[in-house]
Amino acid sequence: MEQDIQTWVKLAAYTGGGLSIGFGAIGAAIGEGYTAAQANAAVSRNPALAGDVFKSMLVGQAIAESASIFSLVVAMILLFSNIPAGSYVTVAAVFAAGLAMGFGAIGSGVGAGFPAGAACTGLVRQPSMSAKLTTNMLIGSAVCQTPSIFALVISFILIFSDFATHPLWPAWGAILGAGLASGLSAIGSGIGGGIVAGASSEGIARQPTSVSPVTNIMLLGQAIAQTPAILGLLVAFILIFKEFGATETIAPAMALLGSGLCMGIGGIGPGIGEGIASSGGVKWIARNEKEIGTLTRTMLVGMAVAESTAIYAMVISLVLIFVV
Repeated sequence: MEQDIQTWVKLAAYTGGGLSIGFGAIGAAIGEGYTAAQANAAVSRNPALAGDVFKSMLVGQAIAESASIFSLVVAMILLFSNIPAGSYVTVAAVFAAGLAMGFGAIGSGVGAGFPAGAACTGLVRQPSMSAKLTTNMLIGSAVCQTPSIFALVISFILIFSDFATHPLWPAWGAILGAGLASGLSAIGSGIGGGIVAGASSEGIARQPTSVSPVTNIMLLGQAIAQTPAILGLLVAFILIFKEFGATETIAPAMALLGSGLCMGIGGIGPGIGEGIASSGGVKWIARNEKEIGTLTRTMLVGMAVAESTAIYAMVISLVLIFVV
């Protein structure tokens, strides 16, 4: 049975909406579950502080929930908005919007669980540091949401942009590639940022006098761990806004789709690896502040080497866009 463009747009929007909240629920649930597990461990050590731990757990879980709320918003827009169907490229765009937000929420949800869990266990070790532990958790968890916000931006651009003038071939490949580049690359950065923040909360609990240097190094490490998601965002912008000439061959569209996959998948490992490297720096600076210079230098070099693989992915991604 022959279908018009509007029917295909609706089909893609419904599928994209389902994928948005379906994938988006994964990370938040894992992060919240991890937080609850650590809260139980904390209460078992000091039952007298159960009330404070419970409050800290709920705050941490609320932040971990943020990314899935972004996914829910995108899903609701896709399901209930009257999206103009000016071109079959719009079909790819609304589907890619769901993929971008769904994948993009996974890492942020998981990552936010680490500082929340560490804050709960740290609270029973250092009850007097409750306020500073909560502040550190809030800052660290908030930064973890940055990659999901990048994905949200790309999703909104894909939903609300007019693609009527874009040729179906190869634009559909570019649009799908943009969603995958932003969504997949956000996974590693979200998890990596959470690993750093978790180590920071743990370090403050072990050595309360180290709050200032540990928080500063945490933010530095998180900023660097965000770079794979930023590279994914950059590739997504290029794929969305660069004009591609019409063609009747499949190779250009597949090259553009491959570009998004390359940058998206290629950004997962570096984001997590940089988070692990940075967590080591944060952890040991808390225990040995006198060597902060040496430890920070080692951390930065290690993170730079881990970042190199994301740069390799970006190079190949750009070759697929501009050369192939």
